[in-house]
Amino acid sequence: MIAVAPKRLLIVDDEPAMHDSYARSFAGQRGVAEDALGAMAAELFGDDAPDAVDDGERFDLTHCHQGLDAVAAVEAALAAGTPYAVAFIDVRMPPGIDGRETARRIRALDAEINLVIVTGYSDFSPLEISKVAGPADKIFYIAKPFEVAEVVQTATALAHRWQVDRELAAARAQLAAQIVQLEEQGAELAANESRAIHMATHDSLTDAPNRLAFLRALGERARRPGLFATAMFDLDRFKIVNDTLGHLAGDALIREVCGILQAQAPEGAIVARLGGDEFGILFDTPGEAAAAMACDRIVAACAGTHQVFGNSVQSGASGGVVVVEGADCDPIDALRRADLALNDAKRAGRGVTRVFDESMDEGIRFRRRIEQGLAQAIDKGELSLVYQPIVSRSELEVIGFEALVRWNTEEYGPISPATFIPIAEESNVIHELGDWILDAALTMVQRFPDQYVSVNFSPRQFRRSNFVGHIMESVQRAGVLPGRVQIEITETAIFDDAERAAETLYKLRQMGFRIALDDFGTGYSSLYNIRKFALDSLKIDRSFIDGMGRERESAAIVHSIIHLGRALGLEVIAEGVETAAQVQALRLAGASHLQGYYFSRPVAPDLAVALAAQRFLGGDLTQPQPQPQPGNGTHG
Repeated sequence: MIAVAPKRLLIVDDEPAMHDSYARSFAGQRGVAEDALGAMAAELFGDDAPDAVDDGERFDLTHCHQGLDAVAAVEAALAAGTPYAVAFIDVRMPPGIDGRETARRIRALDAEINLVIVTGYSDFSPLEISKVAGPADKIFYIAKPFEVAEVVQTATALAHRWQVDRELAAARAQLAAQIVQLEEQGAELAANESRAIHMATHDSLTDAPNRLAFLRALGERARRPGLFATAMFDLDRFKIVNDTLGHLAGDALIREVCGILQAQAPEGAIVARLGGDEFGILFDTPGEAAAAMACDRIVAACAGTHQVFGNSVQSGASGGVVVVEGADCDPIDALRRADLALNDAKRAGRGVTRVFDESMDEGIRFRRRIEQGLAQAIDKGELSLVYQPIVSRSELEVIGFEALVRWNTEEYGPISPATFIPIAEESNVIHELGDWILDAALTMVQRFPDQYVSVNFSPRQFRRSNFVGHIMESVQRAGVLPGRVQIEITETAIFDDAERAAETLYKLRQMGFRIALDDFGTGYSSLYNIRKFALDSLKIDRSFIDGMGRERESAAIVHSIIHLGRALGLEVIAEGVETAAQVQALRLAGASHLQGYYFSRPVAPDLAVALAAQRFLGGDLTQPQPQPQPGNGTHG
């Protein structure tokens, strides 16, 4: 091959003698082993390998004694449009960067250059160098000391290949440009049309059908005879993932769950993302039992640990499903009923499937009446507070009272807090209700000699903006010392946003408020919460106290919580104490305070004042009082 222009070679070695060797090698000398090397080149490069070094082949050598100089030379050559075909690089080149790093940087600048590693001893294996300076077909190795013919033959073969690769790339680029130019207009129009249709009917995050596509499919299916199921699912506690790991993690979890739904849905089903963390599934079914089983399998598949950006996330799903007869249904109403069933599943504790029945419609109407009635209950004077004493373990001294709300309506009579508190929590009514409870409790505590009043706050109240300022303003307005107010909050409330919760509780405690962790032992991460948050006391959930006499596990949990609280210097209040045996067991276990029917039911304000004045329980006041039944809701 007669070169049209000299091929540029880069020599990188810190030894001047080596540069002299390269210069002599490319001065036209031919080695005795050239024929053997030519055969090796033919085997390595195939038909592209030249038979021998042509007398007309010329090389333009650039000599660099350090790696950084070589990198600069490659960069300058590329800028000038005169790149190097081959670089011969020594590995050990003190005091600058070594050959491995030199090769890596040169490869980062020029993807087409062929690299030849020339060394007698290397700190790196060929595989290590290849990993940073590959691809493997553009990196070669020669051992020192080398033969002249070996170097010349390698340079000739690689330079020839470099030239062929460049010409082939240019030809391919020219051909591709011509093809694109011929097809560009038609392809662009077709792509735009397809993209517009897809974007209008698919979710951008999961690429699943969106709400519009789902409603269309539902409408089409409703026009055909036969039973079909409309199911809705959403993720349980998805907000925690967004708040703790960020929205990118939430998006990743949604994509993963969408994949699970698509894999677990019945054959032929349509799986759509309706928005947020809500999904819809449409499928034919022989009946409600089969549809419920299909949805149960989906819920079970979604439950468990998901890996999101290296984090283990506990998640699950709840589902609601309705089965209707096609050609005789309103598709929008079918979706509404599935949504009602989903809401019922979430109220049932999540992680379950509910099949729609007509009572759910009545339940929704009842909830709306409760919500509307609560908004007017304060003005009508229908709300009241009762107080249950909290006593010390040793002398049964009344040291505080828990304030519990009651609602007696004109239309329905007494309504349990277990009914109306969750409804209030799902609406803004909880804030108005909570403000009334706090103000009434602050008024009441002034009638006590020196006991404190314990007030429950729901998760939604706790997340209220300026929660600390609002509580402090109420206390100052009532003229009550913060130390006479205990704020009860559940693990669920503080776990939703742990960092913010820790800051809020710290501020409240610094101001002098008492902080109690309610329903302890039933939450997400009890030990973590105790260590992280500023607390005064733990309240053992009544379910463990009730099970102490029957279940070894409950007794073990109660003992563990008491020992843990004492070790951390916290009060431990046992709720739901109803028998003398429970009192004796809790005293022996070391619970610092007790609360429950054994000492007193929640009582009206006047009787609470009498108990406070009496201070030590005894006589008839230790017996259950004929007061309204307490509930187990957020506010008792």
